[in-house]
Amino acid sequence: MKIYDAIIIGAGAAGLKAATQLHIRKKSVVVLDMGETPARKVAISGGGNCNFTNTHADSLHYFGENPRFVLSALNQFTPFDTLNWVKQHNIDYIEKEPGRFFCKNGAENIITALIQDIKDSEIIFNANVISIQKNNDIFTVQTNNKIFQSKSLIVATGGLSYAHLGVSNIGHMIAKQFGHKIIPVKPGLCAIKTNCFNAELSGISLPVEIIADKHKIKDDLLFTHFGIGGPAAYRTSLIANDKIIINFAPKTNIFEQLKNAKKTDGKKKASTILSNFVPSKFAQFIVSDSTKNIADYKDSDLLKIADKINKFEVTNIKPVGMQSAEVTVGGVSTDKISSKTMESQLCPGLFFAGEVLDIAGDLGGYNLQWAFSSGFVAGSNA
Repeated sequence: MKIYDAIIIGAGAAGLKAATQLHIRKKSVVVLDMGETPARKVAISGGGNCNFTNTHADSLHYFGENPRFVLSALNQFTPFDTLNWVKQHNIDYIEKEPGRFFCKNGAENIITALIQDIKDSEIIFNANVISIQKNNDIFTVQTNNKIFQSKSLIVATGGLSYAHLGVSNIGHMIAKQFGHKIIPVKPGLCAIKTNCFNAELSGISLPVEIIADKHKIKDDLLFTHFGIGGPAAYRTSLIANDKIIINFAPKTNIFEQLKNAKKTDGKKKASTILSNFVPSKFAQFIVSDSTKNIADYKDSDLLKIADKINKFEVTNIKPVGMQSAEVTVGGVSTDKISSKTMESQLCPGLFFAGEVLDIAGDLGGYNLQWAFSSGFVAGSNA
């Protein structure tokens, strides 16, 4: 039986980038994937336009038990390396926001480039891993229709997000088999369920500041029929546990505005004053009594209203399910994995790359950059 230099489980961004490095090093490699096509998450990323990198990538934009784990890989294959790679493949791109890059003509360009890079390397689709053994420094991988052997094994199976694309926890199971701890997973970069808001607010969008644990997130929020969505909620889903504080007018001291209006526009309704700073329908939601003039409120009552704008407390939050999450929070603990090589410190020859690890990136191209960087490192060392 042929013994490959490396077997890669997962034909996503991380797995294909790892295969590229092995190909460059003239190593024999086979890529196994449980689906029918490669890089399925890449195909739908960025709304189909693939937000492939962000030049602001650093540990502050990643989450997990040890976000600094990403630094070595990001230094070995930087966002600028990704940009150069895109240019080498003559892929047209646009910079929608400073440092945030998208494909101009669709994500398929990235997938085609990844496949071109590995040339004649084998990719076997519809290959479900049944078992893995290691004997005498050789990995034996049993799939649903064939057995493969290799000197190194790279696990790049991704997380559990985008469940409809065909995903599994096989990467976590492999890690656990060889002694690695699994950080409990939850959906990330997704909308948040909460019953704190009226469904009639659905469709309203506004800029907010959200405090979640020790983090501050400034972005646009969208009210949905089940809670909150939009970039602010998506980013909050990465870090929030049970409670968040939302400032719906981050540039305005609403209490001071209401007190001033009490003196100068006493006959106006409180909701009318608030509608100068937030959408009128939301202002009406905040002010329960629509009959009182603002002059009839005590300052203590105005403070309560203001706090509902500047310090709205949302409890019992719950990210929507994995079926619509863009990324998995949690996964294989980085504790016993080398950040310089992506190799297991418990099982020599075993490597991990991409979303399967306990690393989740912020919204804006950070997750694909992590896939490329970690895949590059694993493929350079396997």
